[in-house]
Amino acid sequence: MKGFIHSISLALFLFWMPGSIHAQEISLAGEWRFAMDADNRGIHEKWFTHALTDNIQLPGSMTENGKGNDVSLQTQWVGSIYDSSFFFRTSMAKYRQPGNLKIPFWLTPVKHYVGAAWYQRDITIPADWSGKTISLFLERAHINTRVWINEKEIGFQNSLVAPHEYDLTAFLKPGKQTITIRIDNSIKDQNVGPDSHSVSDHTQGAWNGLVGKLLLKAAAPVHMLDAQVYPDIHQKKAIVKIKWVNTTAHAVEGKMAVVAKAYNSNKPHQTATVYLPVQLGAKDTGIATLTLQLGEAMQLWDEFNPALYNLSAVLVSGNTKNEMQLSFGMREIKAVGNKMSINGRNIHLRGDLNNCEFPLTGYAPMDVSGWRRIFSIAKAHGLNHMRFHSWCPPEAAFIAADEAGFYLQPEGPSWPNHGTSLGDGRFIDQYLYDETGRMLKAYGNHPSFCMMAAGNEPAGKNQAKYLDAYVQYWRSKDARRLYTGASVAMSWPLYPASDFMIKSGPRGLPWQNNQPESMSDYRAAIEKFSMPYVTHEMGQWCVFPDFKEIKQYTGVTRAKNFELFREDLADHGMIHQAEAFLMASGKLQALCYKQEIEKSLRTNNSAGFQLLGLQDFPGQGSAIIGVLNAHWKEKGYITANQWSRFCNATVPLCRMSKFTYSNADTLKAAIEIYHYGKADLANAVILWTLKDETGKMVKQGKFAPTNIPTGGNTDAGVLSVPLHSISKASKLILEVSIGNTPFANDWNIWVYPQAVPDIKQSVYYTDTLDAKAEAILQKGGTVFMNAAGKVRKGAEVVQYFTPVFWNTSWFKMRPPHTLGILVDTSSAAFNHFPTAYHSDMQWWEIVNRSQVMHLEDFPKGFTPLVQPIDTWFMNRKLALVLEARAGNGKIIICSADLVSDTSRRIAARQLMYSLQQYMASPKFDPKQKVDMTILKNLFISPSKETWESFTKATPDELKPAVQQKQ
Repeated sequence: MKGFIHSISLALFLFWMPGSIHAQEISLAGEWRFAMDADNRGIHEKWFTHALTDNIQLPGSMTENGKGNDVSLQTQWVGSIYDSSFFFRTSMAKYRQPGNLKIPFWLTPVKHYVGAAWYQRDITIPADWSGKTISLFLERAHINTRVWINEKEIGFQNSLVAPHEYDLTAFLKPGKQTITIRIDNSIKDQNVGPDSHSVSDHTQGAWNGLVGKLLLKAAAPVHMLDAQVYPDIHQKKAIVKIKWVNTTAHAVEGKMAVVAKAYNSNKPHQTATVYLPVQLGAKDTGIATLTLQLGEAMQLWDEFNPALYNLSAVLVSGNTKNEMQLSFGMREIKAVGNKMSINGRNIHLRGDLNNCEFPLTGYAPMDVSGWRRIFSIAKAHGLNHMRFHSWCPPEAAFIAADEAGFYLQPEGPSWPNHGTSLGDGRFIDQYLYDETGRMLKAYGNHPSFCMMAAGNEPAGKNQAKYLDAYVQYWRSKDARRLYTGASVAMSWPLYPASDFMIKSGPRGLPWQNNQPESMSDYRAAIEKFSMPYVTHEMGQWCVFPDFKEIKQYTGVTRAKNFELFREDLADHGMIHQAEAFLMASGKLQALCYKQEIEKSLRTNNSAGFQLLGLQDFPGQGSAIIGVLNAHWKEKGYITANQWSRFCNATVPLCRMSKFTYSNADTLKAAIEIYHYGKADLANAVILWTLKDETGKMVKQGKFAPTNIPTGGNTDAGVLSVPLHSISKASKLILEVSIGNTPFANDWNIWVYPQAVPDIKQSVYYTDTLDAKAEAILQKGGTVFMNAAGKVRKGAEVVQYFTPVFWNTSWFKMRPPHTLGILVDTSSAAFNHFPTAYHSDMQWWEIVNRSQVMHLEDFPKGFTPLVQPIDTWFMNRKLALVLEARAGNGKIIICSADLVSDTSRRIAARQLMYSLQQYMASPKFDPKQKVDMTILKNLFISPSKETWESFTKATPDELKPAVQQKQ
């Protein structure tokens, strides 16, 4: 009844005043006159004094309108190129030709333009706008704007993060007027760093234009300018600070009425209306501060219950009134020890990086529906957090994240490293403060705006001092979120004043030197720090390009990089394997993400991780690191449901010392539950099953019911299964689930016989293609060559079990160079070695650090039994195991070691046994014939096709770490 009375009171208050309470608006969307100003002559020649002759549609970019220059080798890109081999390699020559230009560094825009451009249109100001405050609202401009009304200059604004707004009151009168806007998208006078995702061709592109809402607004002479809401969940109240202005020449008095109402909840809730008398002097601004009491019915906002309130403020003064509405949420985010909490409940960030990859438009969605799609896909993959790498999204992203209960970390629009630095008195020092102030004003009320960083990986010898001061300043100004200095890798200094830290220590898989296991975690990397530690840019596992994706580029960019890679693959005679390479490499990529994410989830002192990324990064040499493409679409080798089994608010985890076993072993696995769900799980029953590939049960069990509190990890128990009943080489699947919930997870393990029988066969075993081997082949015999350590042609290709990191172009062919293996499972060679067509854990001891053979001289169409997948920048045909007819005989050559230390390396032993069985059977009948000279050249001649760096400059991640306190 009380809420009803307050509603009536506010309604009467509004009804009592005549006229509309809403600001009047005129949309400026539509056709504008236009001119490019590449030579920067427009200001000097006063282009604002005459009608421009071209035309363009706004909102939109020049590129969307087909304006700008054709891309050429001389295009002045906004972005660093560290791999100049494209410009010098003979094999790339045809892609450097006019009409066939295909660059591998990033997506190619249909048009490119950096510099000034002019936009102009006529407007008509209504007669009833006389005496009102008139403003121009440009929601997102790229980058700086300069505005004229008729022939009078209004001003200049420069922001990459917030709307450009101009007060036009003194320059407009009713009737027809001309508005002219000059936009400059170059960064020469506003260098935030050319690789910053706010400006770079690596990501969204260097577009020029105006997007989002383009409006003329009229407001009463006395009106509100801004309102900020500061929740206090402990006192169950919200402090509201409203800034208002009196534009008249005389003092005014008035009354303000403010109320908040829950609008996206099943539980109705409305505060009492607060009335506040206000007064202000002539031509003055003031702050009205009031308190809204939310009481016991207060609804809190978080990822599970994203309750939102609509605040309505009405200002009445004299015969005018003005209304402002905004959305806010009641939430508190805090750093408590090494954890973050929302409303007193521990959270763990499962995050993704958004790098402003929007290939169809070249800029971020300006509509809420576009962001709803992105956050719904991210949530389907079990994520609850998104970092915006060196850029800030528009308000539509915050609105959608508020609705979804998604935790956001926007950043200042700078990667102040390549071309600029922090703390050295450059433009960026003050600009970051200015931009942060604009971000907090524009988006500070959104509960999803939970974290803030100045930007990414800065340079500058004084950066730590600068960023500590930055954090302290903004925390004192607005404590509604947590602040950190910057998102950085390990060679950067610490920023002690931060509320939390983002560094790359707790990431990676140590499989280069150690066999895969699921026992370890990242605790040691975190425990020496007392603040929440979020993992920086975790993942970066590559997959082969999906050439089917090319047809999806129907907007402002073309995947010329993918076209180049596809054509180069065809030139190497393997275009028919493109889909198989995608799927096989994708399965390994997904496996690596699963293992790394689970390792992070096992780390109970972690505050979370930020992936790079769930989706591909189209720049920096083409970093194909997502299980989704740059359009946020699946690629076919893992679904959101499969991914969310190991990445979710609740995940069963398993600690095992290895994934390959002898049947004399006992499988032991410690089960724990990662749980950051909405509430505790009471009397939860943890179930487990061990089945073979046919679904036949090997063993099952369950643990005693246990309470699983939210906000951490809970040990469930240890399962133990003797494996002596497994008589032949087998793949088993261990699944752990939580009864009466959708949460389950699974792991593949392999069990091999403790010993393999001897095989009677007439095979000559050798590690050299010597005269004896050749003679046996000429007589029709069979040869097995153990080529481990003997390869010359392909010795430059470094293979680990894990795939390429980020990409081999950006990191100048830093190893590894391969993307897993493609196995010919149709061959009887693997009848006694259970395997899929792709890498899995049993292959680790066979593949990791093994040499590969470069088959550049082999007959066209030759396909090995086990084929390592090369980096897409080289597309070499490689082999790990091959079979062929040579002379009159048959040969298998294996460049992996299958013969040493086989009592320990049981998977290698089992593969050798399977190959021996194959060679002894009538099914061993190679169809492909290879000349003996070609086979010999694998071991005596280097590769003819090699990669040369040319460029000596390297990304920061490859430069020597500076000496600094960690």
